[in-house]
Amino acid sequence: MNRFTKNVLLVFGIFLLAVLPFFLVSGTGDPDKEMFVGADGKAEEIIKEIRPDYEPWAKPFWEPPSGEIESLLFTLQAAMGAGFIGYYFGRKHSGG
Repeated sequence: MNRFTKNVLLVFGIFLLAVLPFFLVSGTGDPDKEMFVGADGKAEEIIKEIRPDYEPWAKPFWEPPSGEIESLLFTLQAAMGAGFIGYYFGRKHSGG
């Protein structure tokens, strides 16, 4: 297997890792709850529970249209970072 084929397979594998969970994982069963809620959302719930009158002092300049899009962007960012780290260590290990 030549280098180009290996790189294409690696990119395809990363793409599958980023996209397949959206198709394989089913919903939570509750239509009001979003399935992919991160630590930010959970922290916000706890803050509202502790201090219901709390007002956030900063707002994001852009919000994704849905939580799933936000998760997709986060996943792609993580996949690209993992790909970069893997590429770096692969190059370093091969001496290139």
